[in-house]
Amino acid sequence: MTSPPSRSAASQPGTAGSPAPMAPGDEAPPGTPGTGDDVCRRCGGSGQADAGVCPDCQGSGTVTVGIGGG
Repeated sequence: MTSPPSRSAASQPGTAGSPAPMAPGDEAPPGTPGTGDDVCRRCGGSGQADAGVCPDCQGSGTVTVGIGGG
């Protein structure tokens, strides 16, 4: 009996080969070189805005922004 062929991690959804989902307030996908996490400007890091979940950071309180000069 043989095993079914395995799939590499890059071809499986939700793994290192897939881009991370972006929140509306992100400037780039998380993990992009030259970026880092910063406090969400809209909610001040609370994850809450306008009596609900902050739409910019989607409740995380942080957004991914570009860092450094260029």
